Amino acid sequence: MNLESWIRDVQDFPIHGILFKDITPLLNDPAALREAVDRMVAPYRDRKIDRVVAIESRGFLFGMPVAYQLQAGFVPVRKAGKLPSEHVGVEYSLEYGTNRLEMHRDAVQPGETVLIVDDLLATGGSAAAAVSLVEKLGGVVEGLDFLIELEFLQGRKALSGYDVFSVLRI
Repeated sequence: MNLESWIRDVQDFPIHGILFKDITPLLNDPAALREAVDRMVAPYRDRKIDRVVAIESRGFLFGMPVAYQLQAGFVPVRKAGKLPSEHVGVEYSLEYGTNRLEMHRDAVQPGETVLIVDDLLATGGSAAAAVSLVEKLGGVVEGLDFLIELEFLQGRKALSGYDVFSVLRI
């Protein structure tokens, strides 16, 4: 199945000059969604994954079914101020500004293996921030898993030394 055909380009969103990759057509089609999740799970199916850490908000859409299929726990990484309990945080740069990500302090235990999931790898800022959060808590990053990678932004460079998998490399 050509999953790229289910991704819609939206020019100048969320700000002028950004070409947004809209995944809602893929999410709306049961076969395309199933295929996308199955492809994201495939490289990690035979690896020991204790936790799937997913980045707000579109990462949640894929992180939950990936965690379910891998029989792993699910950990949401949220934007600042969204978590009710004690948390750790990190500032990062993204393609059109800066942001902060946070994760509950008790979400990952030392030595646990973690798969980080998001819908899109662009500059790698949010993924690198998630790596930092996992490692602050003593977790071991087993891999980073994306539906889409925008190769021209070279986000893999920010994740050098880690196993990075992308279903679609655009």
